Amino acid sequence: MNFSQYPITILLIAANVIITLIGFNNAAFAGKAIMHPYLVKRENQYYRFISSGFLHADYLHLIFNMFTLFFFGMAVEFYFTEYILGGSISYLLLYFLGLVVSDIPSYIKHKNDYQYRSLGASGAVSAVVFAAIIFNPWTSIYIYGAIKISAAFYALLYIAYCIYMGKRNADNINHDAHLWGSLFGLAFTLILIASLQPGLIGPILEELKHPSLLGR
Repeated sequence: MNFSQYPITILLIAANVIITLIGFNNAAFAGKAIMHPYLVKRENQYYRFISSGFLHADYLHLIFNMFTLFFFGMAVEFYFTEYILGGSISYLLLYFLGLVVSDIPSYIKHKNDYQYRSLGASGAVSAVVFAAIIFNPWTSIYIYGAIKISAAFYALLYIAYCIYMGKRNADNINHDAHLWGSLFGLAFTLILIASLQPGLIGPILEELKHPSLLGR
């Protein structure tokens, strides 16, 4: 595999790893970067919509997000370039807008809650995952490396899981961002296709007519 063909994905992963490791070892840095809606509203610290997306709760959270970004990010980087959908620029817009848009509902909900804080690249990664699924919905995904299902079925399970975990609110990981990032990724990519390459819509719809629960 030629990693030089996927520079944006590698760059995003490197940035996430470096900034997360700094946050692990510097509580003051993490405190200034984490999403804190109360301070965003009162001190106009809007940069937190971006900076919080490069922090992670622990190594497992980081590894899971970066593992997902590695595989689905490479797919999106390939599709956006191969199908002339804006290439790297569109990919970066998908990622960074995914960070911002996925945090807006939580910001509105918690802007008066001083105790609430959240972090993670999950909103952006979710946007990337669902953008990739549009192009190949019935490809196989192996959950925990063993359970084989189709990407589209995984998407439905993923949304259900995000809604459930968001209602529990048991950690600092913004599970609501997973849901809104997923929906944004779908909407962004469909609008991009309709605007730049409407001829792709027919093949995508045709592919959807031949579902496969386990993938192929």
